[in-house]
Amino acid sequence: MIRKATARDIAAVAAIYDAILTKEEQGPVTVGWLRGVYPTEQTARESLERGELYVMEENGRIVAAAKINQEQVPEYAHCPWRYEAPPEQVLVIHTLVVDPALQGKGYATAFVAYYEEMARAMNCPYLRMDTNSHNIPARTLYKRLGYEEPGIVDCVFNGIPGVHLVCLEKKL
Repeated sequence: MIRKATARDIAAVAAIYDAILTKEEQGPVTVGWLRGVYPTEQTARESLERGELYVMEENGRIVAAAKINQEQVPEYAHCPWRYEAPPEQVLVIHTLVVDPALQGKGYATAFVAYYEEMARAMNCPYLRMDTNSHNIPARTLYKRLGYEEPGIVDCVFNGIPGVHLVCLEKKL
């Protein structure tokens, strides 16, 4: 079940961030995040306060989370988007995470499907998101789900220098 997050979900979301950061530090995954910089518990709290944090719960456990809104980060202005989309018709998913202990169970795919249904309900036919160029599993998943990569923006992103931000889009 995917639902809007509540304050009681913050610790679980932060624990997923921590688990991903630990895997990155140990070497088996490359997401491009930095502990203490992004994402942090404060990242989740700010998303919750704006009413934009969503969680996927299974058997009482938070297994995935993401922020969904219409905010196109400033770096998107440097991407050669395929579709010239009016801002009010764009929905963006940010920081989609799945508990690393539970990867491979289809949670990310289900979360993206939820995001796409939300976009349809909001009359937002243009979907946008981003990931780090080093995050090959995410790029592979998004390609399989029909997202295109119109460009890569070199930037400081979420306080992390030297990011090659892969911009992704899909038109419903």
